[in-house]
Amino acid sequence: MKIRPLQDRVIVKRVGEEEKTKGGIIIPDTAKEKPQEGKVVAVGKGKVNDDGKVTPLDVKVNDRVLFSKYSGAEISLEGEEVLIMREEDILGVIEK
Repeated sequence: MKIRPLQDRVIVKRVGEEEKTKGGIIIPDTAKEKPQEGKVVAVGKGKVNDDGKVTPLDVKVNDRVLFSKYSGAEISLEGEEVLIMREEDILGVIEK
């Protein structure tokens, strides 16, 4: 992907949701909610403080993150739907 987010912005690709429930029921596309989990694709350099110093971001490329349902702006890059959001919109990093 040929994009570099500015300052404290992060580009996140949503991770797909399960097609079936545990009981084996197939969920139609119209009933699915957008996933609130994603993979970080690109990060900016960091946030500029009042004194002019740059604070690096806590998240890095390939981190799996959790974010709120309506955070970020949806954009299409190279045919893929991704979200661009500020680091403060990310609720946490999922560790395995």
